[in-house]
Amino acid sequence: MYKALNYWVYGGFTGEKTPYEFIDFASAQGLDGVEFTVGDCISPDITEAECKKIAAYAAEKKVGLRTMATGYYWGCSLSSPDEAERAQAVEFTRKYIKIAHWMGVETILVIPGNSRVPWDESRPVVSYKDVWANSKRSIDEVTALAEELNVNLALENVWNRFLFSPMEWKLFLDQFTSKKVGIYFDLANCCIYCRPQDYIELLQEKVMAIHVKNFAESDCAGGLHGFGDDLLEGMVDFAAVQKSLEAINYQGALTAEMVPFSRLPDMVLPDEELAVKTCKTLKTLFN
Repeated sequence: MYKALNYWVYGGFTGEKTPYEFIDFASAQGLDGVEFTVGDCISPDITEAECKKIAAYAAEKKVGLRTMATGYYWGCSLSSPDEAERAQAVEFTRKYIKIAHWMGVETILVIPGNSRVPWDESRPVVSYKDVWANSKRSIDEVTALAEELNVNLALENVWNRFLFSPMEWKLFLDQFTSKKVGIYFDLANCCIYCRPQDYIELLQEKVMAIHVKNFAESDCAGGLHGFGDDLLEGMVDFAAVQKSLEAINYQGALTAEMVPFSRLPDMVLPDEELAVKTCKTLKTLFN
């Protein structure tokens, strides 16, 4: 299976490492690919020429660029009831799709919306009903471009207080007729609610990409501190996950996204030592 690393561990949240350094690192670690992040590693205003230059360098190093992620939506939501903000998020998504197309990236991570951002009190609380409707409308507005440029819109299951269970995800995704809309499934983010393999079994071909990390429960459910430093520590049954992926003939990327919230309030990224450790472990988890 195709194994990659997300940029944030190696390059941090402020773009401390260049895309070229990240490609070199992944090549040295024997990974199949990297996942760039738009807003830090990659500027939203990057040119087509620079995108193609980066893609050519990755191809030369035999490092894949199958997926791309961003943290942009936490501060500017596709589900916002403020029409100006929602329009800004839609416009960003259009740029994001074009960047992916220019680099030959097949799938981008999109946060569909949020009813609350628990760690940011400045963000508004929005009703579940409005998040559903506004998110659906926003995604519909960018689907035609995604189809034209052949880029998948993979909506992430994340702690956005929206779409809590695999059945909710199925209902939400079944609204879209485009095959370019699916889920970017995070194995650890779902553990607070349900086993990862249950999502895969129910969503099947809608699973377009996977983030690999682990989650250790504490005090019944646990919080952000459950996301630790070690892929092997936690409740994810990787053997069961691989079996469920084989059952649906999964061909997408498996990308480690190790952001060690267990270190809060003193979390420091980038962390090359953690990146090296994560790469080694990832290569042993999936065949």
